[in-house]
Amino acid sequence: MPNVVTEACIACRYGECVDVCPVDAFRVGPNYVVIDPVSCVNCTVCVEVCPVGAIVADYELKGEQRQFIEINARLSRLYPPARGPVLPMPDADEWAFRSQKLDKLERP
Repeated sequence: MPNVVTEACIACRYGECVDVCPVDAFRVGPNYVVIDPVSCVNCTVCVEVCPVGAIVADYELKGEQRQFIEINARLSRLYPPARGPVLPMPDADEWAFRSQKLDKLERP
């Protein structure tokens, strides 16, 4: 079961998760990162380093968070693989703990 990046990452994209992923499963979008479910080995290292708790095992997602399984799968086919450090968004700290940010997701 892969891990899933949820809404908490939108407009933040801190990037610590990308640095620790042993299988390069992260894909980087304009203001969000996603996990390629095919590449993820569910090691959970990314879960532990995410400063906003945005990464969750797919089987632990509840309610509206379940839509992020599909969002990660779809966007992982569109976003390029993470190469090098992924820097936080300029106003990441402002957005870090806000909720209901799905409308802020910049799509390719």
